[in-house]
Amino acid sequence: MHPARRCSSLLHRDLAAVCLSSLGTHPKKSGPLKESSLPSSRLCVYPSPTRSNCSPVLLGSSQVCQMGSGSSSRLFSTLAQTLSSAALSDPHVDPDDYEYEQADPDALLRECEEVLRNRPPRLHRDFAMTRACSLQNAPLRIMQWNILAQALGEGKDGFVRCPMEALNWSERKYLILEEILTYRPDVLCLQEVDHYFDTFQPVLASLGYQSSFCPKPRSPCLDVHNNNGPDGCALFFNRRRFQLLHTTHLRLSAMMLKTNQVVVVVTLRCRLTGRVFCVAVTHLKARSGWEAFRGAQGAHLLQQLRDITAQSYPEMDQENRTRVGASEEGIPLVVCGDFNAEPSEEVYRRFMTSPLGLDSAYKCLSEDGTTEPPYTSWKIRPSGESCSTLDYIWYSERAFQVDSVLRIPSEEQIGPDRLPSYHYPSDHLSLVCDLSFSQQPHRLM
Repeated sequence: MHPARRCSSLLHRDLAAVCLSSLGTHPKKSGPLKESSLPSSRLCVYPSPTRSNCSPVLLGSSQVCQMGSGSSSRLFSTLAQTLSSAALSDPHVDPDDYEYEQADPDALLRECEEVLRNRPPRLHRDFAMTRACSLQNAPLRIMQWNILAQALGEGKDGFVRCPMEALNWSERKYLILEEILTYRPDVLCLQEVDHYFDTFQPVLASLGYQSSFCPKPRSPCLDVHNNNGPDGCALFFNRRRFQLLHTTHLRLSAMMLKTNQVVVVVTLRCRLTGRVFCVAVTHLKARSGWEAFRGAQGAHLLQQLRDITAQSYPEMDQENRTRVGASEEGIPLVVCGDFNAEPSEEVYRRFMTSPLGLDSAYKCLSEDGTTEPPYTSWKIRPSGESCSTLDYIWYSERAFQVDSVLRIPSEEQIGPDRLPSYHYPSDHLSLVCDLSFSQQPHRLM
């Protein structure tokens, strides 16, 4: 075991005790949402709609799926069993229409740490407090992350300083889940998701998240041999804390052309405060030379968001209806994404000057409060080294206050081989911030 990795008590469990039981899924019953006591680390499987390369292993009456290369350093843990070679009787059923046995996030985190015990420790990052906050404000934790599509990482992106073994999905998925479980966001926005149905949707559903996934129409993952299907944007939210009012999937346009970039937008009502807000996740066009194209995509996205946030919904109470009707900016908004754009680009300026009244949460890390971090992505490809600020969490400045943001790791922490690596699973850093609803009525009306 790497000395900095904690050895969990799961090492001493019987193998069958940490393997997933074949519990099956069943439709949700109508009625109010049940509170869960998160009793154990067992998960229900939502079978992947795509091909699975793994062969089932029988343990008593349980059927699980063998993952990885068979190395003795890897365990058949709870999370390893999220893939199944079986098919749903109805492949058109929405996974969120099924009820999953709830898992213990602490137990799952320990299992991640155990599987990763031979890898270097994950990057240590602290939160920077931007203002004194109270739990009475019921802060919302937002996480933004381009997790790197598995097919692209192994087949297209050419990370010349990253060993292929470091990108092996049988362990890399644990690094991704470890990061999510460490920060436990209320809202999670992901890009380059190509293992939604077989990994992230079932695992996060067992942790109390509801979700929506929109694949790219022409995903580059499909050009990679043995791919797992198209990549896209996925949005997850804590279903105990939020009520879903509306979901929209958008395909962005630029210069009157439909593009390959997509958006997921959800309108949520906070069960604690009654406040209604929208969250959007997107991933704009990559590569230099496409700056004007990204600017046009951003203009289209802002117009669509303005239309969506101007709507009222039957589930809104009168107070929220009044807020929306009296404000030019509409429903409060959070926009997360890999914009593939530095702050000097047109798309960034469009968001900063939008009538929606948006600001970037990570500017709070700078001394003057006006500067973005020096990088959110750092990689080495055959074309050279790239250190760029591409990822953002935008929020309605009138409606939210930033309580804290997760610091960016130093160059020394990242290491000379940059990202991804054995200790970090993506070429993009996760962004995490805590937002509180403003308590000042004059700023809401």
